[in-house]
Amino acid sequence: MKIAVISDTHMGTPSEWLDQVYTTWLAPADILVHCGDITSPATWSYFMQHDNFFCVRGNCDWDPQLVDQLSPMISTQIGDLTLGVTHGWGPRSHVAYTVAEAFGPGYDLVCYGHTHRRDWSRLGGVQLVNPGSLGESHSLAIVTVAEDGDMDCEFIDAG
Repeated sequence: MKIAVISDTHMGTPSEWLDQVYTTWLAPADILVHCGDITSPATWSYFMQHDNFFCVRGNCDWDPQLVDQLSPMISTQIGDLTLGVTHGWGPRSHVAYTVAEAFGPGYDLVCYGHTHRRDWSRLGGVQLVNPGSLGESHSLAIVTVAEDGDMDCEFIDAG
């Protein structure tokens, strides 16, 4: 299974560049996860074309439609995979720790954003991924989950 993870798009309206990124990296993934700071209903609606799209609210998602529709944290079960998604909060140097603690070791994979920095680490028994910022540095992550549950992460420069 392939999981495309993006965060911090900070985009008012989808662009031609986003179409290329979507076609090349996001559409082929089995699951598309957005870790918050999508910032506009137009961009949120654009990503909803993916059949398995999960999105949380970030600290810059102030639009009333996003506030009403998006939760700050979600948990879901996809086959044998327990997935947690959040944006993250607090000082950027501590975000990975607070996210790992908030979800706990019962999760196979926790996706988060907020820091705009790539992260593929394990803390407190929790495998974490932060794709960096799609809007700022054009960064995204592709997490491959093998049938035995082993995971690997590839960071993509989509610029």
